[in-house]
Amino acid sequence: MPIRRITADDLQARRWELLALTSVGAFMTPFDGAIVSVALPVMSPELNLSFAASMWVQAAYLLTVAVLLIPFGRLADQRGRVRYYLMGTVVFVIGSLLAGFSTGGALLIASRVVQGAGGALLAATSAAIVTAVFPPSERGRALGINVMAVYMGLSVGPPLGGFITDAFGWRWIFFVNVPIGVAVLVWGWLLLPHGERESSAPRVDVAGAALLASFLVCLLVPLTFAPTWGWASALAVTLLAIAAASLVAFVFVERRVTAPLLDLDLLLHNRLFAAANLAALLNYMALYAIGVLTAVFLEVVQGRSAAQSGWLLLSQPLLMAVLSPLSGRLSDRIGSRWLATGGMVAVAAGMVLLATLDAATGMGRIAFSLSVVGVGMAAFSAPNSSAIMGSVRRDQLGLASGFLGTMRTAGQALSVALLGGIAAGPLGVAGGRLLFSHGHDGSALTAAAASGFASGYQTAMLVGAGLALVGAAVSLTRGGG
Repeated sequence: MPIRRITADDLQARRWELLALTSVGAFMTPFDGAIVSVALPVMSPELNLSFAASMWVQAAYLLTVAVLLIPFGRLADQRGRVRYYLMGTVVFVIGSLLAGFSTGGALLIASRVVQGAGGALLAATSAAIVTAVFPPSERGRALGINVMAVYMGLSVGPPLGGFITDAFGWRWIFFVNVPIGVAVLVWGWLLLPHGERESSAPRVDVAGAALLASFLVCLLVPLTFAPTWGWASALAVTLLAIAAASLVAFVFVERRVTAPLLDLDLLLHNRLFAAANLAALLNYMALYAIGVLTAVFLEVVQGRSAAQSGWLLLSQPLLMAVLSPLSGRLSDRIGSRWLATGGMVAVAAGMVLLATLDAATGMGRIAFSLSVVGVGMAAFSAPNSSAIMGSVRRDQLGLASGFLGTMRTAGQALSVALLGGIAAGPLGVAGGRLLFSHGHDGSALTAAAASGFASGYQTAMLVGAGLALVGAAVSLTRGGG
């Protein structure tokens, strides 16, 4: 039986159902990152992962999303956003299956790259589809709910990941994505129009995309492995030099192509857009590794179970999800400047509190420290995002959304690499394996590795607090309310 072609009027009438569907995609991308964090200490000894490799289980996913987000968004504009949304669901499910059946670290990391490609397709099209079907009078509310789905993914991920890991094994944290993805695919196929195409959309800037990918990869790799390579090693210096050259070439190309991947004029001539996006980059660089590193701290240094760690980690994203709509509405009245800036100061304060944790710290103090970070992030995110989207013309909304998404995912990837590298610094080359041995290599060695990680964790939290304070200073330069 042929599927009835759905018209634009049908989509307008069913826009809230469409919002629910696309919010699943907004939920799945952060959910998958969060659900993996509490399982890393469990899966690492089985797959013989070093600490650096375990960090790449997260970083590979985030880096792939960061590199592909804008190019996929442009392709979706040309060839159909719905088609690419459904394609992203398929790719994400395939990556999840591959990750669940992984027998070694290399295959797991490669599977995470596939998942990241699917996540990029979902993230690049979800907000764009919502923006296209909602009238301007409802668009802010709809996109706010879409952002709420992101925080719900962060909230549900840690406790559900801990429960699944303890009850069924770490492989099921990936298999759980399969039924969700299949349901979305069937629902979307029945609900949404097919064969759409926007032929007037500009061609994708392939050179810009390649240079941006080169910059991010060559920057992230040495940040991840320099603690074991040495910052002055030939490989680290070479990759950083390539990153710098790629960035210069990217700017050169983007200033000359007719349809650039990123409109650099927004950065040069729109102070609010530039300051708010740079603040977002610094905020996520400070924030994102907290979940990954604190999960390791709770399970390895304090000896807590994956499930208990997941419930403790819930306090941060839960407050983000609950308070973000309130801060968004408040920013409509008083502006974004002081809310976003104060939020980043609160994030810094929470990270300083986390830097004081030790092996004997109780659950209440841990939850309070994470809650301070959550309150700060809630105060920052919705007002900052609203300011960015309101600082551009209507025909630049997709570009603004893609740019902010790139800042967010690049910041997350850099956070895992930079703060994860700092935390691993005291462990040395073999320390990561000892860290995840849980006594299999001898309790003295494991205790030494755990003590080294505790010291590195404290330093990483202080560095993150510094990044958040720099971000607060940048946020103040946006001007306005």
